[in-house]
Amino acid sequence: MSAPAHSEPTWSVVIPTIGRPGLATLLRALDSGTGPTPDVVVVVDDRPRSATEPFDLPALDLTVRPVRCGGRGPAAARNVGWRHTSSEWVAFLDDDVTVASTWRDHLVRDLRGLPSSVGASQAVIDVPLPTDRRPTDDERRTAALSTARWITADMAYRRTALRTVDGFDERFPRAYREDSDLAVRVRRAGYEIVTGTRITTHPPAVSADPWASLRAQRGNEDNALMRLKYGRDWRSEIGEGPGMMPRHVVTTLTAAVAVRSVSRGRRRIAAAAASAWATLTAEFAARRIAAGPRSSRECVSMAVTSALIPPLAVAYRARGELRHRLVRSDASTGPARAVLFDRDDTIIVDVPYLADPDAVTPVDGAREALDLLRNNGIKVGVVSNQSGVARGLVAPEQLDAVNARVETLLGPFDTWQVCPHGEADGCGCRKPRPGMVDAAARELGLSPADCVLIGDIGADIGAAQAAGARAILVPTPRTRADEVDHARRHAAVAPTVAAAVSAVIAGAV
Repeated sequence: MSAPAHSEPTWSVVIPTIGRPGLATLLRALDSGTGPTPDVVVVVDDRPRSATEPFDLPALDLTVRPVRCGGRGPAAARNVGWRHTSSEWVAFLDDDVTVASTWRDHLVRDLRGLPSSVGASQAVIDVPLPTDRRPTDDERRTAALSTARWITADMAYRRTALRTVDGFDERFPRAYREDSDLAVRVRRAGYEIVTGTRITTHPPAVSADPWASLRAQRGNEDNALMRLKYGRDWRSEIGEGPGMMPRHVVTTLTAAVAVRSVSRGRRRIAAAAASAWATLTAEFAARRIAAGPRSSRECVSMAVTSALIPPLAVAYRARGELRHRLVRSDASTGPARAVLFDRDDTIIVDVPYLADPDAVTPVDGAREALDLLRNNGIKVGVVSNQSGVARGLVAPEQLDAVNARVETLLGPFDTWQVCPHGEADGCGCRKPRPGMVDAAARELGLSPADCVLIGDIGADIGAAQAAGARAILVPTPRTRADEVDHARRHAAVAPTVAAAVSAVIAGAV
């Protein structure tokens, strides 16, 4: 990764959105700006699937491609977005930022000539705070973006870096930590991340809800996932300090001891614990009040939420730890929580070394089967060998375009796992090895035993069994008789994808 990049980089823009008013403003600013034009601007509609009315997007000269994600969160939306592009670089923008008329010029200047060892270029994020008063608690939370590392409010990633780490981890369900997690994985893959010269403005949050800080504590679930992925020092790796959790734990414990001691008649212990709780809570509230505008409304809000934040933060952190650690002991006999599909000849008609997205044709009944799983709350994913890349018969960009077309016709999928290696490469991901099944389960926050793999050849069954997942073979004319016999003895066989999914829904597998 040391050769220089192209002098004139190709680039696209991805904007995940739930329809904030700033989306139209951002699109108009991109359209009217100076400088080279992006190959495409992908607007990813991340509203729930029940939201059927399309966005009223402004008329633009730029090529804009709206796609749906189905309300799976910003990490999933960005994955859907970048897989609908084929450019060398993908610039991620949030729908509530504003860009200057020169933003396109400055982005290309930031990317031009970067060595291939650089996997991403981040912008300078400006959060303009009021000058006539101290910022509110909401405004201070937004202002933290200006000093945070790797914020995807404006972050351009090299396509090869995204492909190397398989994009964002969709286990992060909210706009919190998913960008830091991606950056850590990109850096661990050997890429550098640099800061460019472009400046993007993120308006400070304006909320009339005095309890917004309580909702923000949900992010502690994501902190639990970061710790489980990267260990105790994960905060140092993303450039943050120690955090408030140790203090919140102590505050919560003193409150619990006080309540328990009162119920048992131990007044002296209860008084001491209550005094410690009051001191810790008062210090926390005083620090938050001192940093703000000190209006009566803000002071009351800070006092009340300072008492509620510690136990709420601890509860969310504990829930996150359990959620991401827990492996059900009865998973192998319990209902499936995810179904992973082979791609070719399972959900789309097999075309050898498929490189043309226009040639993607769904297998009969595939869409209905996938929707049945989604409607039953079962996650769906794709695990696919694609040795055509290693053989030089399918370019990585063509593979991405084909998979994007599959996503358009049959998605949304909760995870994509693709092995581009050949048989002689000795990788751990190529089926019948378990790598992709293991990776899919991790991304979904599940055990492999919670998953069922549906495929058309013996390698699919072997990968599932090697990972500890269940499997269903849907034979085609190219399926060998011995593969069918093996599946009948050690897994399950169904005549169609629809029949296989029905067996999953019925709990027969």
